[in-house]
Amino acid sequence: MPQARSNPRPFSPYEFLIAWRYLRARRAEGGVSVMTWISLIGIALGVAALIVTLAVRTGFREEFVDTILGANAHSSVYMSPGSFTNELTGEVYMTPGTIPDYTEMAARLAAVPGVTRTAPVVKGQVMATASDRANVAEVFGVTAEDFAKIPRVVDPETAMGDVAKFDQGIAIGSGIARELGVGIGDRIRLIAPEGAQTAFGTTPRVNAYEVTYIFTAGRYDIDRTRVYMPLTEAQSYFNREGVADEIEVYVDDPERVADWTLPLIDAAGQGAQIWTWQDSSGSFLRALDIEDDVMFIILSVLVLIATMNITSGLIMLVKNKGRDIGILRTMGLTEGAILRVFFLCGAFTGIIGTILGVVLGIVVSLNVDHIMALMNGSWDPSVRGIYELPAKLRLVDIGKAVGLSLFLSFLVTIIPASRAARMNPVEALRYE
Repeated sequence: MPQARSNPRPFSPYEFLIAWRYLRARRAEGGVSVMTWISLIGIALGVAALIVTLAVRTGFREEFVDTILGANAHSSVYMSPGSFTNELTGEVYMTPGTIPDYTEMAARLAAVPGVTRTAPVVKGQVMATASDRANVAEVFGVTAEDFAKIPRVVDPETAMGDVAKFDQGIAIGSGIARELGVGIGDRIRLIAPEGAQTAFGTTPRVNAYEVTYIFTAGRYDIDRTRVYMPLTEAQSYFNREGVADEIEVYVDDPERVADWTLPLIDAAGQGAQIWTWQDSSGSFLRALDIEDDVMFIILSVLVLIATMNITSGLIMLVKNKGRDIGILRTMGLTEGAILRVFFLCGAFTGIIGTILGVVLGIVVSLNVDHIMALMNGSWDPSVRGIYELPAKLRLVDIGKAVGLSLFLSFLVTIIPASRAARMNPVEALRYE
């Protein structure tokens, strides 16, 4: 009694061999090499565009957050304005939201678990002038010890001057120095609108200070407007003797800064309010996240369009290989084997195109700043806020691009491969 023939296991070596031969066949032999190349190029460009976009998005967000966190506090604790009533006249007077016991409050805030350091600050708006030039500036009054701990500001590689001489003058951003045309050792005048109290009212206060330090924080808007002044001098200059405007707080995980809001309010006491870096920049970060999602969807559509060329190529291949399909079926190949052969034809195209796209995307991502400079000229930090176009490759982003491309490549091959599997061998041999 003859034994029943057993079906070969799926994706046997001969199925790979047939599929690879069809892909390499010349058009005169019934191949579709031109369509294969078009599919490869389309998929490679789509995957490369997706990887570059994800890398630039990741790099831009990290650079933006890093410059914010480097030059700004993670949270700021300040007091709400209060009021008191004159018992003799019954008039109500508003009191500014200053912090008289800022040393004790800073110590209480520093004791909160997760807080790395605190710094009392006095802030004020001034007009900075030198010779016949002027520039609006924001003054931060801090102690020399706290100033030396600001990472993006106190950087020996980008800054000029001696940080140890901070108490002898002021520190200004590189943008202010460029606008005013000053350097280390030069003197600039700071004009505050709310100055000395006289019998004729409030007169502007004008003081001259020596520039002892010039920093580059990495953000154009900060470098162009920020001035650091010793705390005691700032208290005298802005009429804040014995008080601070706010206390800056730094935590060990800035991305989760909202988790410290309630503990900081409890430690600060009644009337305290919190303003975090996410409150000031959260809308921009949310806009970035929304833009990222939209860009991913758009580029996913581009990858889908590129993979549709695989369907066109496979349909032509099935039509040209009708006689071969009939012969293979009469030789004993099952419908499943025929389906897998043409599925592998499309899969090979998708895999090779994806690999080329990953290589191209990585190369472009690593040189995106130079490429953009060649295409659009110099990078304008006054518009974009940062000094270069950053790009950071992450395995998860590359994995998302690869996974999307392979999934779509495999998906679009199912219909033409199924059509080839359902082809009647008798009809195929008759008309071929």
